[in-house]
Order: sequence, then C-alpha cells, then structure tokens
Amino acid sequence: MSNTNKQAKFTAPGMSNESAEKTIAALDNRMVALIDLQLTLKHIHWNVVGPNFIGVHEMLDPQVEAVREMTDTIAERIATLGGIPVGTPKSIVDRRTWNEYSLGKGLVTEHLGALDKVYNGINADHRKAIETVSDLDPVSEDMLISQLADLEQFQWFVRAHIESATGELTQ
Repeated sequence: MSNTNKQAKFTAPGMSNESAEKTIAALDNRMVALIDLQLTLKHIHWNVVGPNFIGVHEMLDPQVEAVREMTDTIAERIATLGGIPVGTPKSIVDRRTWNEYSLGKGLVTEHLGALDKVYNGINADHRKAIETVSDLDPVSEDMLISQLADLEQFQWFVRAHIESATGELTQ
C-alpha cells in the first residue's frame, strides 16, 4: 500500500485543515513545476551550442541550484502543513499539466527562446499560486513572492540574450 496519498492529521497551529489542504495543493503544483524546471535547465545546459555557448552554459547552473533550493523550500512547507511532498519521477510526469520540453541539441537562440516561454508559464503560475494562498497562508505567500522575484530575474537574464537593441524579443 502506498503512503503517497496520506496526509497528517495536523497542520500549522492557527491554520484550518481546509486552508492547509488548499495551500498544499497550490504548493504541490509549484513543486512539480520547479522540479520540471530544474531538469529542463540542466538539459539546456548540456545541449546548448553556438555563439555565446559558454556564457549561457555558465548562466544556467546557478539557476538550477536556486530552483533546487526553491523546490526544497516548497516541499518542506508542504510537510510542515501536514502534506506529503511527492517528488518521484512518474508522479511528477503524471501531475504536470504542460508539454515536455522538446528541444535537444540546439543553438543558444533556439534554447533561450524556448526557455523564455517556459519561464512565462512558470512565472504566471507562480503569480496565480500567490493569489490562491494570499488569504490562506501568509507564510506560503511570502515564500512564493520571494521565489517569483528570483524567477523573474532569471527570465530577464534569458531575455537579455534574445533581446534586440530596440527591446524586441528576437525569438
């Protein structure tokens, strides 16, 4: 029998079980997205080629590490609220609501154009999660806001590589 669907019979003091369940669901969605993001970033790191390769290659590892920290923070918050963070590969694939990253080996501009779209989804969904938890759990809200600030900066780093001198994204 699997323990992945069990939930503790407690949550954080002062928080209702209903609020905790809604918060856990929002955080679980973000955890899945961030696990997927860190793997996608590493995939790009390994497969990016062409002019500016080294700059992009070296830009991505700190993003991977930061996203891993974000994932860990969210997983631990889920556990704190009485939930069970499930991060096994099949469970991640089963719970994600977006398509697999489709590029293999590719030019810097191709990967960064695709990564910009990934960040569009990640960051928009982080904003939605912030809205969801804002009245439920200020601790989770604060955590997500802090993460979004970093995620938006990472997207800016990506966009700086594919932005024209007139401010247009070239991909």
